Amino acid sequence: MVNAMAEKSIDTCNKKLKQSAGRVAIITGASSGIGLDLLKALASRGIRAVGCARSISRIEELCIDLNDKVSGHISAFKCDVRIEHEVKSMFEFACKKYGSVDILVNNAGVGHDAPLLTGDTECWKNILDINILGLSICTREFYQHSLSCGVDNGDIINICSIVGHVVPPSPRNHFYSASKHAVTALTEGTRQELSEKESNIKISQISPGLVHTAFHLKLMNDEQRGEEYYKLNSCLDPRDVSQSVLYLLSTPAHVCVHEVIIRPTQQLV
Repeated sequence: MVNAMAEKSIDTCNKKLKQSAGRVAIITGASSGIGLDLLKALASRGIRAVGCARSISRIEELCIDLNDKVSGHISAFKCDVRIEHEVKSMFEFACKKYGSVDILVNNAGVGHDAPLLTGDTECWKNILDINILGLSICTREFYQHSLSCGVDNGDIINICSIVGHVVPPSPRNHFYSASKHAVTALTEGTRQELSEKESNIKISQISPGLVHTAFHLKLMNDEQRGEEYYKLNSCLDPRDVSQSVLYLLSTPAHVCVHEVIIRPTQQLV
């Protein structure tokens, strides 16, 4: 009986994903890790996706490799989410190329080794500009775009972190953790504002534990140390996060899964 119910649930999700074919998504921070894998996952399910980042060479390579093999489509757009006019240009590009934007995944994020007592101010500003202001600008522009296009059934998905719910015992992560706590507040605040406006746009948040990406290589400013850190710890794969995004997009119109927390099974924090 349980297996039958599970199979029915999976079938329902698959049908909903098939209905997503033809929708248009913008993925920020799409040049590597979670964002790059998500572009593949969405395009393979018939979704047309614009991948944006400050460096788009890997996205352009993916376009060449994948666009003739999938039912969806991928486009690359160079955009720094810290720069408001570039974000607006990104939405204009997506609208001109595909007609509208139905899905926004705020995936762009950065961390620096900048403790609260000794950290560099410019590092702190960069974290704030990308993780908080960039996310907020993208969210606002998505909503305004939805109003102008008459789209009221979109999806906003913020890629947060487990450290947006707990403070890790690691000084290098404390300011980053504070920025992700802010994302948690922004997600809930946006949900409340959408509800007040009686909008059918959903907003959800995915908070992963440790994911094997280039994040810790950059955080530690040492590729070898970063890779050693990943080897010593149980990690998620970017695909695990992409699958969570697909699940959120598969839910019925009247269901909004507001928060998904996923950790490696043996992760302590």
